[in-house]
Amino acid sequence: MIQVKQLFTALLDLILPPTCHICHSFIPNAGALHICPTCRDQLPLVTSPLCPLCGIPFIGIGNDHRCGKCLSNPPHFDAARAHFLYEGSIRDLIHSFKYNRLTHLRSPLALMTLEGIHTFLTAQDIHLIVPVPLHRSRLRQRGFNQAVLLGRVIARDLSLPMVPDALIRTRQTEPQIELSAAERRVNVKGAFSVKKTECIAGKRVLLLDDVMTTGSTMDECAKELKKAGATTVIAVTVARTAR
Repeated sequence: MIQVKQLFTALLDLILPPTCHICHSFIPNAGALHICPTCRDQLPLVTSPLCPLCGIPFIGIGNDHRCGKCLSNPPHFDAARAHFLYEGSIRDLIHSFKYNRLTHLRSPLALMTLEGIHTFLTAQDIHLIVPVPLHRSRLRQRGFNQAVLLGRVIARDLSLPMVPDALIRTRQTEPQIELSAAERRVNVKGAFSVKKTECIAGKRVLLLDDVMTTGSTMDECAKELKKAGATTVIAVTVARTAR
């Protein structure tokens, strides 16, 4: 059986040679990521020192410590982490995934994120995954929720349940990319609601999205999850911007 599978893989590689999602060069033994070692080594990572609460990285060296924003106005989530900085090739991959409908990119994005923050996640004793929801009109327009697609990969890898409709977006909001930090907070205020309280009460929740910028969306979602009885909310994204 193993020999047959290896033969099939070799034949498929001959017909459709595996190429890097970034530089498009041929990759022998591409595996699940389809990103060559050279491109992967150049991906921008979130590294310490960082804020242990919101996950924002600091410039220079030193120990992890809370940022000024989290000291003065702590978010409702208990911790946030991303593996990548939202720039360069990672930004291009996420844009292609979301806006060019290249949904196969969900696997490398989710798997690389898991690899990068696996130690952190396993220490959180997560009970279930809740993706950040899209409004139904945005979902119809895009055709999929990127957080749900990422969540399916992560849920399978971590052997965790995902509840895609536990959290709903109750009203349409303006695209956050066009707004300032203050406008983003106002834009998402009251825009989410927990639909399935029975799934959330008493649980440690992994709140999942693709990108975190100011954290306003994650904070508002976490507030509703906490109101519904979640004991802990850990916000996870593939990438985040450096404030």
